[in-house]
Amino acid sequence: MQFPEYRARRVRRSANLRRMVRETSLLVDDFIFPLFIQEGKGITSEIEGMPGQFRYSVDRLKEVVKESTDLGIPALLLFGLPEKKDALASAAADPKGVVPQAIRAIKKINPEMTVITDVCVCGYTDHGHCGVLKDKEVDNDQTLELLSEMALAHAKAGADVVAPSDMMDGRVGYMRESLDEEDLGHVAIMSYSAKYSSAYYGPFREAAHSAPQFGDRSSYQMDPANIREALREVTLDVAEGADMVMVKPALAYLDVIAQIRDEFDLPVAAYNVSGEYAMIKAAAERGWVDGPRMIMETLTAMKRSGADMIITYHALEAARKL
Repeated sequence: MQFPEYRARRVRRSANLRRMVRETSLLVDDFIFPLFIQEGKGITSEIEGMPGQFRYSVDRLKEVVKESTDLGIPALLLFGLPEKKDALASAAADPKGVVPQAIRAIKKINPEMTVITDVCVCGYTDHGHCGVLKDKEVDNDQTLELLSEMALAHAKAGADVVAPSDMMDGRVGYMRESLDEEDLGHVAIMSYSAKYSSAYYGPFREAAHSAPQFGDRSSYQMDPANIREALREVTLDVAEGADMVMVKPALAYLDVIAQIRDEFDLPVAAYNVSGEYAMIKAAAERGWVDGPRMIMETLTAMKRSGADMIITYHALEAARKL
């Protein structure tokens, strides 16, 4: 038997050799850590469907912000949980609301921490949909004004980046214009450009109390079967002024991330969502998988597919590992 001149195993023989030829490097710099901010005081409440993740009141943020800072995590993504909800999401744009309060608190703890805020009203409406309803349908254009007011409230409180996740048509352009008119042109927009109508969001909806009270979100979030549509969505958001684009979920959509990376030169974020997190945690708790190893492999796959940033609930654990 004649062996080939090149033997691939030669550079796999030791940990150092493998490290030297590694094609994809996962860094703490890649991580964005999501936080759930609940209105009230003295709250640190573990989320049942997401072991190790918590809802925090603003007065309880110091420890988690400090730990994120000490580990070198560069950014936090905030989701607000208001006490009162109504059909028009009145609390969403309140300058004294839970998210603006959290932004100011985080900036006091660490002025250098990049604060990103989720801009969507599903957690603020009593019906759980991502906009203003008209005959049980989300009214796209009426919702744009509300989203822009919400983004302005966050930006004026000190947010570095606003991240519209609603999937309304035209919301990036509307938001960009509103920010610029208020002399907030320095605030970046990270658009949830390719956000799919996914079964992977279940634990998040329990965490944020944001499940729709009727129907689903298929009329505004994307069909999981489509990739060309994702490219159209990104094209529109880039034209409207998005500074960064996102794919959500990540694990079942690595091909979407890869194609967007190939087609566009803007930074691409991947959202490693709650269901992806919960699956690993549940399997690890039962001893079926090596949890820490699977976390690192999963995050590396997202980076390898082309993601510049990874929004992940694993951020603290992965940063400690790195």
